[in-house]
Amino acid sequence: MWTSGRMSNAKNWLGLGMSLYFWGLMDLTTTVLSGTPTPQGELEALLSDKPQSHQRTKRSWVWNQFFVLEEYTGTDPLYVGKLHSDMDRGDGSIKYILSGEGAGIVFTIDDTTGDIHAIQRLDREERAQYTLRAQALDRRTGRPMEPESEFIIKIQDINDNEPKFLDGPYVATVPEMSPVGTSVIQVTATDADDPTYGNSARVVYSILQGQPYFSVDSKTGVIRTALMNMDREAKEYYEVIIQAKDMGGQLGGLAGTTTVNITLSDVNDNPPRFPQKHYQMSVLESAPISSTVGRVFAKDLDEGINAEMKYTIVDGDGADAFDISTDPNFQVGIITVKKPLSFESKKSYTLKVEGANPHLEMRFLNLGPFQDTTTVHISVEDVDEPPMFEPGFYFVEVPEDVAIGTTIQILSAKDPDVTNNSIRYSIDRSSDSGRFFYVDITTGALMTARPLDREEFSWHNITVLAMEMNNPSQVGSVPVTIKVLDVNDNAPEFPRFYEAFVCENAKAGQLIQTVSAVDQDDPRNGQHIYYSLAPEAANNPNFTIRDNQDNTARILTRRSGFRQQEQSVFYLPILIADSGQPVLSSTGTLTIQVCSCDDDGHVMSCSPEAYMLPVSLSRGALIAILACIFVLLVLVLLILSMRRHRKQPYIIDDEENIHENIVRYDDEGGGEEDTEAFDIAAMWNPREAQAGTAPKTRQDMLPEIESLSRYVPQTCAVNSTVHSYVLAKLYEADMDLWAPPFDSLQTYMFEGDGSVAGSLSSLQSATSDSEQNFDFLTDWGPRFRKLAELYGASEGPAPLW
Repeated sequence: MWTSGRMSNAKNWLGLGMSLYFWGLMDLTTTVLSGTPTPQGELEALLSDKPQSHQRTKRSWVWNQFFVLEEYTGTDPLYVGKLHSDMDRGDGSIKYILSGEGAGIVFTIDDTTGDIHAIQRLDREERAQYTLRAQALDRRTGRPMEPESEFIIKIQDINDNEPKFLDGPYVATVPEMSPVGTSVIQVTATDADDPTYGNSARVVYSILQGQPYFSVDSKTGVIRTALMNMDREAKEYYEVIIQAKDMGGQLGGLAGTTTVNITLSDVNDNPPRFPQKHYQMSVLESAPISSTVGRVFAKDLDEGINAEMKYTIVDGDGADAFDISTDPNFQVGIITVKKPLSFESKKSYTLKVEGANPHLEMRFLNLGPFQDTTTVHISVEDVDEPPMFEPGFYFVEVPEDVAIGTTIQILSAKDPDVTNNSIRYSIDRSSDSGRFFYVDITTGALMTARPLDREEFSWHNITVLAMEMNNPSQVGSVPVTIKVLDVNDNAPEFPRFYEAFVCENAKAGQLIQTVSAVDQDDPRNGQHIYYSLAPEAANNPNFTIRDNQDNTARILTRRSGFRQQEQSVFYLPILIADSGQPVLSSTGTLTIQVCSCDDDGHVMSCSPEAYMLPVSLSRGALIAILACIFVLLVLVLLILSMRRHRKQPYIIDDEENIHENIVRYDDEGGGEEDTEAFDIAAMWNPREAQAGTAPKTRQDMLPEIESLSRYVPQTCAVNSTVHSYVLAKLYEADMDLWAPPFDSLQTYMFEGDGSVAGSLSSLQSATSDSEQNFDFLTDWGPRFRKLAELYGASEGPAPLW
């Protein structure tokens, strides 16, 4: 029988009877605690006063538990307990052996006495108990005296660990202006001591820093707000220190702390306000649509979604001219141009702008209103704007047979500025590369400059420019779409060469060919082409034509009995006419060959029998024919060369003066060095140059090539007829490849420095000693007679005045 126990003094032994009673009672108690059944007789024997003989069933092991305090700091091994077997007579014949967890390392046993000691420092937080096994052996034989039994050594706890916040430090947020008692966060401290033994692990929470803003529940560790109306805009961050103390917070308990960083989150409790009640802005009248004029800002102390703004124009005379939007990044109102501005129409605008929070919280509405207004004054600044056409697009329809120089549209542009400068018109030649049109430089009259052909170009898209007279950099433009209307100017004709055949055995009325024609015109009512035999073939005895009334016609035979030997080819002229006004027609020829056919009408041969020449040509005859052909070619080339020389342009000699006298000189100039000989305005508007005073003709030279202006009646210079005449002459010059460019060639050969004739100016005649000869004036005709009489040589006496 095993017994175990723990004695304060191992040398303090009782008498044998007392020892047996002690161990038996302890054994009994241990057996009851372990749940092992105890015989009723044994219990009565132990408690009875009468001596009884012990007659019970032998039991080998009794389960035991040992308890030992942790953190022993003594120098001697710590006594744990004692193991004893009933078979141990104290003579040392029994040997005790200890095995299991920590045996020999943490715990040792005296193999003779069974005393167990701890030889290492124990920590319950590292290991709370050890399970060991004990065995009693015969020292001499090594035979087990008792079956091996298992027991437990439990480590008893002491308060050697302070509470720890394993998740600290903590970060928490709570909305500003929260009511008192609003939960912020819960902190938890852990004590490694045994919670089932004493108060070593009972933790109490308290706040060391953070009052009076926050409080903590001493049992649960929940942190709550303790002050009302905490404003984020006043203070946003708080550092709270929480302490956890064991032993129920009593004196002597261990404590641990942690930090809780609390941030007040924003709520919409601040209304927006404009720092300025009046804004002054300016914008150029040429500012494009959607361009930025300026910015306004309503300040909101809140942040994030609570500081978002929505700007609107609620009043003012510029609500239709300007717009406002919100910059999502900076929450500013951006004022932009909504429609084109005009300094001449309106010089200033006034806007009333409202800024409001779109996200409101009902519990803070009493702090509002959550919107504010400001006034914006916008001044429109004047800029030099290009001319503007009215309307902004022109659509013109013109027939293709319109005469050159005909005005088809009057274009009108106006300087929108207050100065209202004069306008000069022109055509963007990149849009009219064919130069089909011309625009009057002052009136804006759009005229034709070349014949129009709908079949070549049915649409023309040109751009007309308007330039300010005083500022050529300011140029406006307008698109002009011209539709060329069709007129009946093209006769229908065969689209290809028609060739048919007729069989020798053909019968009268047999169809030999169906023909069709095309007309390049496009009449509104559609094409209607009519066919008939040409007048010279109206009574053709061989063939006739039938109009199908669908723009096609059938060719039929009028007789039978065609013979190749009699006539192998027939040429049938067909008159093709359209339905236009006037009716146009053309004559097409149908070539009809007579062929030999079989009975089914299949062509067998269309070639007449070849006729052999009675004699063959000799080699000499062939050479003569080739020589004649060569001579004819030489003559043709010679004729073409002579015609070409006749059409060569005029050669400018020293005595010739080839120029165009469209620009008239009002006074005598100084030659090529004279830059004030004529008014440039006369080139822009000939009518202005002739208005007011009578034109003065320059009489100091007689051009050998007469000016085109001789053929222009003087009355035409005051109306638009001169433009038509000039355009017609320009077109003729462009079409004549052999004519010199009279419209651009100007030569100055009779006066000025470097000229052979010298200068005709009389400014320096008084200082010159040389005699000047003006006899050549008599050769200039009646117009210079008076001048020749004054300065030229005279045979008779000088006339009296």
